[in-house]
Amino acid sequence: MEEKELQQENTEKKDQEEMIQEGVHNYSAAEDYVWPTDPKVLKKLEWFQDQKLALMMHWGPYSQLGLVSSWALSDADAEWSRTGVDWEADNREFKKQYADLNKTFNPIRFEPEKWAELAREAGVRYLIFTTKHHDGFCMWDTKYSDYKITAPDCPFHTHKYSDVVAHLFEAFRKKGIGIIPYFSKADWHVDSYWAKGYPRGDYMWRGPSYVPAEHPEEWEKFVIFTQNQIKELATQYGQLDGMWFDAGWVCAQNGQDIRLGEVVEEVRKWQPGMLCADRTVGGPYENYITPEQCVPGEPLGVPWESNITLGNDFSYEFSDTYKSTREVLCLFVDIVAKGGNLAINAGPQPDGRLPKECIATLKGMGEWLKVYGEAIYGTRVCVPYKKDGIAFTQKAGRVYALEMFPEEDAAVPERVWIPYSGPVKRVTMLDSGLEAAVTAGDGGFWAQAPQDGREERRESKAPIARVYVIEGEKSREEL
Repeated sequence: MEEKELQQENTEKKDQEEMIQEGVHNYSAAEDYVWPTDPKVLKKLEWFQDQKLALMMHWGPYSQLGLVSSWALSDADAEWSRTGVDWEADNREFKKQYADLNKTFNPIRFEPEKWAELAREAGVRYLIFTTKHHDGFCMWDTKYSDYKITAPDCPFHTHKYSDVVAHLFEAFRKKGIGIIPYFSKADWHVDSYWAKGYPRGDYMWRGPSYVPAEHPEEWEKFVIFTQNQIKELATQYGQLDGMWFDAGWVCAQNGQDIRLGEVVEEVRKWQPGMLCADRTVGGPYENYITPEQCVPGEPLGVPWESNITLGNDFSYEFSDTYKSTREVLCLFVDIVAKGGNLAINAGPQPDGRLPKECIATLKGMGEWLKVYGEAIYGTRVCVPYKKDGIAFTQKAGRVYALEMFPEEDAAVPERVWIPYSGPVKRVTMLDSGLEAAVTAGDGGFWAQAPQDGREERRESKAPIARVYVIEGEKSREEL
């Protein structure tokens, strides 16, 4: 490897380690957020902040092995990403094994309508789906790459649902669910990114195999390829509410400028107001911030979305352990109280079905949201956000106090302290509509939930939440 390539890699590696550790992204600082000026984008951001719940799905040939998507291809990430599989020691042979996974990917039990119906039942409001991860495999019928699910060397290409993106997006739209494609800006399969014949040899990392500034013609090939695929998704696959761009190291700051703003503005001519999440990059095309596998400690004051897995990883793993409905809902309420959205990730199986544990958790979420969704959807943050175990949201002049019970064997007190100091005229229970007895205190009030027989029917399990609706003499301003 030449000295310049090595210096570039070391510099970028240091920056990336701060943002991406073992494939998990950190998130941009809220104080660096740049508010859009396009009125249509601002309107779509209001829509985004109303939705609260997304279903994220990482799916591709890698699901056949039950390993982390794409990252095993990067030699610089081998230490953490190649565990659990007895790969060939030879790099070239190993990478061929991975690349050839498309030749056995045949998810004949994929039924997009069932996925969409489950999402609707779960209370999901928009979908984030991996059209292409870093490995470059395309889940749609792109004309710019032969490494795709509709190619003759992929056995699924003869199936009626072979263009997965087309059928999935249509099925979800029919259920009234928004569409935000995931798209990796890096592509570890296309020759113009991991180009052959450069001093790096067979050793690869997250970035290109050459310095773009020294090989501008090669880099321009990659830019045109990437922009063409983005425009293809935005012109041939119906209305998009946003595009979710991964691989934050592909940016102008790292010398990898794909001129994303240029193509997004072109796309917005036929997709007015479409959001752009150029994650971890900042600037005018990171319209919302995307913490991964974590929840910020306090409200960010800008649009944001936590991406959290139902299992251990974003892609399917055999014998995985999944979060319960109670666990996810407690996370969800924490996120919403801080002004964010939750993108809960379910990794489909290689045969095209969702794991039964994912289905159970998602259905449980939907059952809860049918009763308590008023305190979630369309709300905004409300001081004091979350305090003394109580989370707060508000909309339309009503304040919602959510008393969460993370453990099913938790004690359920007869009365609870609600640290809300705004005007209180009346307090009712969201599930029953019955009025709660209230005793004023310093900095809040005590509320006693009415007994309506529900506790006996719970077989001594604590509810996931008790939700109090606070009506004041006047509505508080939304923050």
